[in-house]
Amino acid sequence: MAHTSQSLRRGAALLASTVAALGLLTACGNDSPGKSPESVSGTAAPATGDSAGSSASDTGSAPSGTASSPASQSTGSTTGGGSSTGGGTTTAGTASGSRCHTSELTASVGGNDPGAGQENFPIVFTNKSGRTCTVRGFPGVAFVNAAGTQLGPDPKRESGSTPATVTLKPGQSAWAGLTFSNPEISGAKTATPAALEVTPPDERDSLKVTWKGGTVPVSGNSSSLRLTVLSAGTGV
Repeated sequence: MAHTSQSLRRGAALLASTVAALGLLTACGNDSPGKSPESVSGTAAPATGDSAGSSASDTGSAPSGTASSPASQSTGSTTGGGSSTGGGTTTAGTASGSRCHTSELTASVGGNDPGAGQENFPIVFTNKSGRTCTVRGFPGVAFVNAAGTQLGPDPKRESGSTPATVTLKPGQSAWAGLTFSNPEISGAKTATPAALEVTPPDERDSLKVTWKGGTVPVSGNSSSLRLTVLSAGTGV
């Protein structure tokens, strides 16, 4: 009986030791899963924080940069507009040099400068106004009789002539050459005009100048009159 009782005590002690060991293993097993979520949670939080911070930073800076860039471009464009406005003022400032009108000019015909069977007369416009104005191109010219009827065809414009703007201050002149073949040499039909009507470029009103140059060709193969463009001076 004593031996049996001793065996039972040993068995109970072994059982208690086993139970204790199992309890320890269970406790260790429960601790491991508990620590793992904490570790994942701790790692995810900073990542989420960095992501949110980065997003906020990008969102704040990108719109700011985008807004400042167009604002700067817009300012430059406005400055350009001011420059354009300055160009318009310059144009307005040159209004005093606009085209000479018929009423601002006097007309005259200079002396003949014959040569090689040609008759050459300078037609002169003089600025009688109190402002500076300009003439450019060919004048209009027509011989007329006492009744004002035109004699002969319109003059032909000299080929190869390049128009240039001539600026006339008060009292200054510009001239164009009127040339035709000597009728005695060409054999063209002639007439003696009473006057020469001349019209400044781009004007409709003409000026009448008494003609003192004798007979002029009015018909026939060699009756053509030729004109040159206006140049500065009086042609003499």
